[in-house]
Amino acid sequence: MSFSPLQSKPVSLPLCQLPAGSSGRVCALNGEPSFCQRVREMGFGERAFVTKVGGSGPFICVVNGCRLALSHDAAAQILIEPIGLRA
Repeated sequence: MSFSPLQSKPVSLPLCQLPAGSSGRVCALNGEPSFCQRVREMGFGERAFVTKVGGSGPFICVVNGCRLALSHDAAAQILIEPIGLRA
């Protein structure tokens, strides 16, 4: 996890801003309750590990062993705590 020098909690960013090849843990979902429920059903629930494989919208991600594509708008509403690059 990365920490800001002035904060004691991990830095989070939207999934759309996570660099390709990086992994992170979902820390929050923003948006309408129906959107949040739908992405939870897809595996993007809070505390799920996600690897962003690539793309510039739609984004290809791996969550729970499945490759999924997300639009830029959807990826912008999923907040991630980065945990590093996957080899």
